[in-house]
Amino acid sequence: MFAGSTQPNPSGATTPRQSRRQTLLLLATVVALVAALLGIVVVTNMMNRAAEQTEAVPGQWVTPAPTPTTTQAVPEATDPPSITLSATGDIILGDVGALPPRDGKGFFDDVREALAADLVMGNLEQPLTDDTGYDKCAPDSEACHAFRAPPHYAAHLAEAGFDVLNIANNHGNDYGPEGRANTVAALAEHGLAYTGERDQITVMDVAGVSVAVVGFSPYEWTNDLNDHAQAADLVGRAAQQADLVVVQVHMGAEGANETRVRPGPEEFYGEQRGDPMAFTRAVIDAGADLVVGHGPHVLRGLEFYRGRLIAYSLGNFAGGGGTLSAAGNLGLGGILKVTLTAGGEFVSGQFISTHMYDRGLPTVDSQQRSLELVQEVTRKDFPETGARLGSDGEIRLPSVG
Repeated sequence: MFAGSTQPNPSGATTPRQSRRQTLLLLATVVALVAALLGIVVVTNMMNRAAEQTEAVPGQWVTPAPTPTTTQAVPEATDPPSITLSATGDIILGDVGALPPRDGKGFFDDVREALAADLVMGNLEQPLTDDTGYDKCAPDSEACHAFRAPPHYAAHLAEAGFDVLNIANNHGNDYGPEGRANTVAALAEHGLAYTGERDQITVMDVAGVSVAVVGFSPYEWTNDLNDHAQAADLVGRAAQQADLVVVQVHMGAEGANETRVRPGPEEFYGEQRGDPMAFTRAVIDAGADLVVGHGPHVLRGLEFYRGRLIAYSLGNFAGGGGTLSAAGNLGLGGILKVTLTAGGEFVSGQFISTHMYDRGLPTVDSQQRSLELVQEVTRKDFPETGARLGSDGEIRLPSVG
């Protein structure tokens, strides 16, 4: 026999070699069972995690969802707030002895809808006062006129939707300081603001946007349009107090033939009526966002300077009782409507033609005569920087300027 070999045991007892083999088989079986159990546990855990992350779809493989990451929400972009402003030229409601029909009732009915805006402005070219005894006109003066309407006529302005009236003009002081004080009191009684006194900045909240309105004319009791340094200083201070600054200015020579704007100063009956182009640039450089001109009693062109709109004159809007001539160009006026952002950027605009009828009451002019005139003089005076006016009065920025 070879050493180490074994032979079957006829008695049936287990030999040492068989015992070792059985032990090895038993260990292998145990290991296999443990491995199988561990595999089942691992697979089960994986399936449970997958089920937690992604809902299984029958008949499809389940792909575990990616690990969530934290991201910061980006706020949606919003447009800056904007408001719409409307403005008119010269307004005279009537004069003692020449008052409108029905004591002015319904004076602005035909234009009320066209005027509607977040802020409605007008140039009130007369005091609302009883006689104060003040007489600005010399007895022998043929070129001097003084106008006044009863204080209760302020109600007509309020009914039309006006919010603020400029009194810085050549008729605002027709009945002296007392007449101006009476005018202010009459306006305040009907919830109307005013502007135009020396160093006055009128600030209003308009749909959440603060708007400063400042009035200028050539006269010492107002802010002087001939003093560009004072004008720039005042507008600069206004810009610090409000989001938007609107300049109301009574400037330029008067007359049916004064529709054109040229560089240089203008004069009327010896009065220095300002240099319209130099003045408007000075106040815009100082912070004005819109310039509304009046005074010549005729319409003039519209120009953009540094993205800000200048209306050099909006003409005659109302001359109750026939106080203002309605002949030819003198009967034409307009409503300027402009939408600006709180930062002063021009959004849109429209020029609405008006005409005086029935002893000076204003109406919207379906013939668009005012628009035709403004288009013409704008093209002539400001070929590069003038506003682009559509057939419906839409105002657009020029391509340059």
